[in-house]
Amino acid sequence: MTQTPLPAQATQEVQSSAPSASPLTPAPHTSILPVLAWLTCAMFFFYAWVLRVSPSVIVNDLMREFSVGGAVLGNLSALYFYGYAGMQIPVGILLDRFGPRRLTTISALLCACGCMLFATSPTLAGVALGRFIIGASAAFSLVGALAVAGQSFPARRFALLSGLAMMIGMAGGIAGQAPVSLAVSAIGWRATVLIMSSAGVLIALSAWLTVRDKPRDSATSHKVLASLGQVLSNRQTWLSAFSGLGATGPILGFAGLWGVPFLASAYELDRAPAAGLTSIMILGVGVGAPIAGWVSDRIGRRKPPLIAGLTLCLLALTVLIHMPNLPLWGVAVLCLLVGLGSSAQIINYATARESNQAHLSGTAIGIVNALFTGAGALFQPLIGWILDSVWNGRIEAGVRIYSVANYQFALSVLIAGTLLGLVCSVLVRETYCKGLEA
Repeated sequence: MTQTPLPAQATQEVQSSAPSASPLTPAPHTSILPVLAWLTCAMFFFYAWVLRVSPSVIVNDLMREFSVGGAVLGNLSALYFYGYAGMQIPVGILLDRFGPRRLTTISALLCACGCMLFATSPTLAGVALGRFIIGASAAFSLVGALAVAGQSFPARRFALLSGLAMMIGMAGGIAGQAPVSLAVSAIGWRATVLIMSSAGVLIALSAWLTVRDKPRDSATSHKVLASLGQVLSNRQTWLSAFSGLGATGPILGFAGLWGVPFLASAYELDRAPAAGLTSIMILGVGVGAPIAGWVSDRIGRRKPPLIAGLTLCLLALTVLIHMPNLPLWGVAVLCLLVGLGSSAQIINYATARESNQAHLSGTAIGIVNALFTGAGALFQPLIGWILDSVWNGRIEAGVRIYSVANYQFALSVLIAGTLLGLVCSVLVRETYCKGLEA
């Protein structure tokens, strides 16, 4: 018998005897490299969120420059989500097959290229193509972070690490609102987006230097299709996905685009303070996601925190949209509560992963994430279309003006979506934080 098991056992004893160790400390490695790899992928998600929400602060600029209304602008912004959501299933399959290193590096570079096209194109078609490329390449961000977490850290830390990655992404959502609004006011939207493209190059370099791939078995196309069919035919996958769609709708539909003009109209605010209020919603997700993940891991159950979060989100969102003349501090509190409730979405990644076999985890997470981000592709243009359908024809300085009642009517679709998510969270199977055997 070789002596190989001895240091492994000793390592486990040292880890178990160090309760003060960081939750980011990887079990199978003594190197800091896995931590840096996870942080790189998480920062890619930060970057993706900056780009995801930045159109919310340039709504009027885009309407004015390209002479378009809410429906066209909603579809333009949603092109990010068409690309992002459409790539999620391929991303999951590719990560299961090849690992995250090359995929993260290439996708970050493509994201930077999409930013350059968006910033420099003189036509709406070019801007739209750039937006689509940004979304399709950013599709590797969160799933890449979850792939690194799954292959380099103990399973009992997965929900917590997922929540921390979400927190970092939400910080990007905050950075993409009020700070970007100030930059746009100072140097214009094109120069701002062009500067943001450089961050993609830095992330690509960091990914190549830090991310490593776990050895994987080769898979034929037949096996890939069979695995995909297995995940798609699992009812729990879809319940997890629609539960998450209901939770992400308010963030992507409200904070991601239409919340800024709604609050500016309802409370007679300038763009920057309105963006600051919607940023509080994203802050709530950032704060709540690691807490929701930790609570779920701690109690060994997924459904109670998931149901509680969606209930809170539904109630706070309804009041925020339909109760007029609130004090601004009340609006801020409601935005925070919507975000905290929505943060329970992070648990859906765990329920999907634990409801499918371990070697299909990337595919399962990709499918679920497709519907999560599909909320943006669904709600952003839908809200814009509803706004145009009830618009009274008023235009000021080349920008369509929608009434507060118009916004309330259109934004009600987010309430319906959250209710659907709550129903699915009740129906999803409790996994007790235990995955299926391969």
